[in-house]
Amino acid sequence: METKQLGTTEQDLALAGELLRQGQLVAFPTETVYGLGADALNETAVAQIYAAKGRPSDNPLIVHVAEKKDIAPLVREIPEKAKKLFDRFFPGPLTVILPKSDKIGKVVSGGLDTVAVRMPENPVAHRLLQLAGVPVAAPSANTSGLPSPTRAKYVQEDMNGKIAAIVDGGDCAYGVESTVITLATPTPTLLRPGAVTKEMLEAEIGPIAVAPAVLEKMADGETAASPGMKYKHYAPKAQVILVNGDSAAYAAFVNSQPGCYALCYEEDRVTVPKVPYGKATDDL
Repeated sequence: METKQLGTTEQDLALAGELLRQGQLVAFPTETVYGLGADALNETAVAQIYAAKGRPSDNPLIVHVAEKKDIAPLVREIPEKAKKLFDRFFPGPLTVILPKSDKIGKVVSGGLDTVAVRMPENPVAHRLLQLAGVPVAAPSANTSGLPSPTRAKYVQEDMNGKIAAIVDGGDCAYGVESTVITLATPTPTLLRPGAVTKEMLEAEIGPIAVAPAVLEKMADGETAASPGMKYKHYAPKAQVILVNGDSAAYAAFVNSQPGCYALCYEEDRVTVPKVPYGKATDDL
């Protein structure tokens, strides 16, 4: 398959929208990370997401919409707390889980009776969703388990030949996935932390719980209510070694290993090979 490399012109975004309506996969930028999108109402198209990523089928997807009015057909009802969150944080890096309507199939929901909805604030994503005219299911545009891509070139390195198109909209603003909260439980519960914090959510809807999986590994056989809860994520390709010891022992170990670099803060002042953290060195 030839993967089209698209920009952000109206013509390119219209083509990307047409590909989505045709049941193809399109990677596109959001304010969080690049997403791998498919028509959320087309179960065959959505199944291709799982195949392209090597994603477990019980890992639910987030459905992206262009406007708040697009949410109502996807859910059974919109409770008052959801309306408050939509008014305060949509568009933005927040995903809200609600009981799903019959329009949403089990492939999108990972077999659950709920659906995760989000309205991105990235202008490229917003215009693409408008032009597509369909809700778009989209996890991060990478092989499952690897770090989520924040640039189109990272998507190309991983997904070229597997998907129909990549929309290059530049760097993502946040670089980490959206916060996820479920309102499908008796107490609103934070399932995945992100740019919208627990404190920000509680300021709008009152006290919320935090899912145990936020802080520790899920129990075997437990069902994931949200992406990012159950399976390995943000795993680098390089070997990572945790060294217990003081600064001198740490420096001695790193310096004794050819090709080994430190992951540390500048104030640690450890005399070892290191690469500064940040976008300037992302391509190294």
